[in-house]
Amino acid sequence: MAKLNMVKALNLALHEEMERDPDVLIIGEDVGVDGGVFRVTEDLHRKFGGRRVIDSPLAEAAIIGTSVGMALYGLKPICEIQFSGFAFQCFHQIENHAARYRMRSQGRFHCQMVIRMPYGGGVRALEHHTESEEQFYAQIPGLKMVIPSGPRTARGLLVSAIRDPDPVIFFEAKGLYHAAREDVPDETETLPIGRAQVVQEGKDLTLIAYGAMLRVAREAAQVLHDEDGAEAEVIDLLTISPLDRETLVASVQKTGRAVVVHEAPKSFGAGAEIAASIMEGAFLSLEAPIRRVAAYDVSFVGFARERATVPDVARVVAACRQTLAF
Repeated sequence: MAKLNMVKALNLALHEEMERDPDVLIIGEDVGVDGGVFRVTEDLHRKFGGRRVIDSPLAEAAIIGTSVGMALYGLKPICEIQFSGFAFQCFHQIENHAARYRMRSQGRFHCQMVIRMPYGGGVRALEHHTESEEQFYAQIPGLKMVIPSGPRTARGLLVSAIRDPDPVIFFEAKGLYHAAREDVPDETETLPIGRAQVVQEGKDLTLIAYGAMLRVAREAAQVLHDEDGAEAEVIDLLTISPLDRETLVASVQKTGRAVVVHEAPKSFGAGAEIAASIMEGAFLSLEAPIRRVAAYDVSFVGFARERATVPDVARVVAACRQTLAF
């Protein structure tokens, strides 16, 4: 069992699946010779060649449109969009075509493809390199939306996404690429898409997060334990769509309180759907209003003020204390 950061864990998943299945290929800007802007595809061009690791033009719509065609003919493309903020150039291909072909063809065709996108803050980049825009994809029927929180979940979820018969949007928090190393099993490991993980048991409050915000939630839970004696249950969502409502409801039925943390703007974000799901399934168990800790409803600010925009431990702890005191 090796200790890997998220970049190496993702690279391992890609290598394993390309070796296992000759129909799996990679396409994107600089994914080949250069190994990707974050080096996630490093050495894969040398190993598998230019027919399976394809350096595309600077044209996001062409990347996705070409991949849709390849998927309809039985290939399994893994597309890389260099930053999620650039994906609006190909959004029409994703929404109009990739997400619809199963229904459009009445099940005759599947569009088996993965669209990888780095997202979020944490690397002091400019706008269009730092947004969190998962809400745009999570509400589109026909798409699955996955956001891992560390090296091991990234490897397991990417393998599952590649094998899934439907198109999967795979967001990778840039701030996690080199943030930590985890033990990653030598044997291939998969994680089910659509299932959350309870990463810390608790009885007083449910803290729900995903991606880079899981670390923030866990640190906040530790502060609450040390300073307030409160035991927070922490849930790593992992999949935004389909949402694991059963795990969320079961936790809140036990704790009676919930705080949702995400990096995207608050309004119309994933936190609203999570809160609505809890209300529908655990309303009679709630002892306080559900609180959301999120980025502010503004375009992502310059990197000098990034830390004031993205939720931090202090904001999460404050929201939890308000919920516990209600």
